[in-house]
Formats: sequence, C-alpha cells, structure tokens
Amino acid sequence: MKIKSVDLEIVCGVTSKLPDNSLPEVAFAGKSNVGKSSLINALMMRKSYARTSAQPGKTQTINFYNINKELYFVDLPGYGYAKASKTEVEKWGKMIEKYLTTSKQLRCIFLLIDIRHEPGANDKMMYDWIVSNGYTPVIIATKLDKIKRSQTAKQLKLVRDTLCAKESVIIPFSATSKQGREEIYEIIDKILEDTV
Repeated sequence: MKIKSVDLEIVCGVTSKLPDNSLPEVAFAGKSNVGKSSLINALMMRKSYARTSAQPGKTQTINFYNINKELYFVDLPGYGYAKASKTEVEKWGKMIEKYLTTSKQLRCIFLLIDIRHEPGANDKMMYDWIVSNGYTPVIIATKLDKIKRSQTAKQLKLVRDTLCAKESVIIPFSATSKQGREEIYEIIDKILEDTV
C-alpha cells in the first residue's frame, strides 16, 4: 500500500449522525493510552496528523480519515480511561457501539493491545463484543520497542492465551521502528482487492 493522500474528512461527536460512506472502512479500537494515534500516523506516513497526546482519552470523537480516496481509517474513541466521568465513558461506549452495529462499509477491526501487559477486562470486553457483532478482530500488539526482543514471544503468548482465539492474527507493532506496518498494509491491500 502506498499512501498518496490523507484527509481527515469526517469527525463525529456523541450527537452526530454517522456518515453513510461508499468506501470500505477499517476501524482502530483500543485502550486510551495504547498508542492508537501513533499507529494511525505511522500507517498514514504522517508525523502527527492523528492527534497524539500525553493525556490519555483525547480522542472523544470518531474520526474518518480518507486514504487515497479509496478507503477510510476510522479512529474510534479510546476506552478504559480512568479520569473520564462515568457519563462520558458511557457516551463513548454508545458511540462505538452505534458505529460497529450500523456501518455498512466496515471491513476489518484492528484491536490494539499493549504488548507489555496482560489484556485487561476492558480489552476482553471489547474483543468479545467485536466477535459477537460478527467481526474477527486483528490484534495489534503495540509498544514493541518498549520490551526486550527476547520477551516478545512470551508477551505474544500471554496476549493469545488471555484474550483471543488460537487462530487469531496478532501483529507486533512498534511506532518507533515501524515494525509490523507492512503486515498491516497487506491486510488492508487484501480488503481493497476484495472490494473491487
């Protein structure tokens, strides 16, 4: 996949009507501080197009990035953010739910998990919820550069054993070295091929 153009085309807040897009969509879900914006920026070949923040819980909208005028990257609000109020958290949850159950163009969901830690209750809930809606999430194990190379296999096994089905695709990813980006591009390219 070659990135020729990127355009933040649609931003949906809690009360916004979700767009009825005609292009395929791939969505990115994950905990508030899992490195979602860093991953999206790395995929878009942009430094800080998707807003990264030292303060988790920054993405409070659903952002639709038009990529090459052929598909959308859909950035979903981060979940599990402790400092957000209960009502805010519920609103974000409803937004994500509404999107996942109503989008006609959603082709794939990338679920981001921090490779350094065992997946938490929120991660498991999100995984089960995605599966119950008929999707098979692709797991992106982020922050690969934060662990020693010798720990990678052990941490990936931990993610597989505690979160997902044995046959699930898990891609270790580093925003620093961009390891894993080509594997993600391959999945997206396959989606585009299947859409034609």
